Amino acid sequence: MAERRVCRVEDLPPGEMKIVPGGRWGIGLFNRGGSVYALNNYCPHAGAPVCRGPVTGTTASESSYDSRWVREGDILRCPWHGWEFDISTGQSVAEPVRRVKTYPVKIVEGWIVIEG
Repeated sequence: MAERRVCRVEDLPPGEMKIVPGGRWGIGLFNRGGSVYALNNYCPHAGAPVCRGPVTGTTASESSYDSRWVREGDILRCPWHGWEFDISTGQSVAEPVRRVKTYPVKIVEGWIVIEG
């Protein structure tokens, strides 16, 4: 697979997201605390521009009577139907067999480089 530079590291500060050209729908770059992740901007549920959704957390419960907010900043929520995806893996929170395509990312001489 071909590698390509998509933007400078300083153009994507921690906590930010940017959509860059790539594939049919674009690629969302997410800087989560200095780690950069790249996801296809296409929701596998209904084709929404998933990377335009909010970055948030999710709920977890240990029993039927309690729930708590977890993973703040790690979850991408689809703007159309609220499906939740782990930014680092692309996996759906509720249905792990469904996923958003991810791309390998590395930093080379101050550039964010993706493969694919």
